[in-house]
Amino acid sequence: MSELKANININDLDKIDIRVGTIILVEDVVDSDKLVKFTVDFGDFKRTILCGMKQEREDPKKEVEGKQALFVVNLEPKEMFGIKSHGMLFDIGYEDGIIPVLAVPEKTVPNGTRVG
Repeated sequence: MSELKANININDLDKIDIRVGTIILVEDVVDSDKLVKFTVDFGDFKRTILCGMKQEREDPKKEVEGKQALFVVNLEPKEMFGIKSHGMLFDIGYEDGIIPVLAVPEKTVPNGTRVG
């Protein structure tokens, strides 16, 4: 396993807005070898979020569409391949070199529910 990262204080953690959203649509980003485009429902709003899972899954659409997952929703938007991404999937395993899995709530909760 990897070493623990440096300690942070609670104020640093409070800056990250992590919410539950339902992945309502997964689309291919044609010119990218890695990216797929999610449309995610957060209850009061929807977001386009790009995710680099194309090489990690046989059929991302079939595997994750309709599922709830955790997303960071307060990152600065980033444009890739002409598409602006407004957040980041909060997944488990990428940094440890394993095929990532979704970080999901134990049971269905309302879209937009915050972590913490």
